[in-house]
Amino acid sequence: MMTELHVTLGFACHNCEESITVTVLCQGKGQGHAEFRGVAAVNVPCPTCGEVNQVFFEQNGTLRRVQAIRQRLVMPVPSIN
Repeated sequence: MMTELHVTLGFACHNCEESITVTVLCQGKGQGHAEFRGVAAVNVPCPTCGEVNQVFFEQNGTLRRVQAIRQRLVMPVPSIN
């Protein structure tokens, strides 16, 4: 059975420290049940500075961590000509 859970998170941007409030929709099997005790993550851009915050939280809205999103650097592939 698929269930839905709306979680409202309030945190400061990791870059400019402006306040951000966002509501996320969590969906999935086991969501909202006692067996679901994991930590979820969501990427939230700051409306003030545009930097992306990676927010880790529990289903009850408890924040675990807010950090800069770690983007993998892509190395260009050399051409064969």
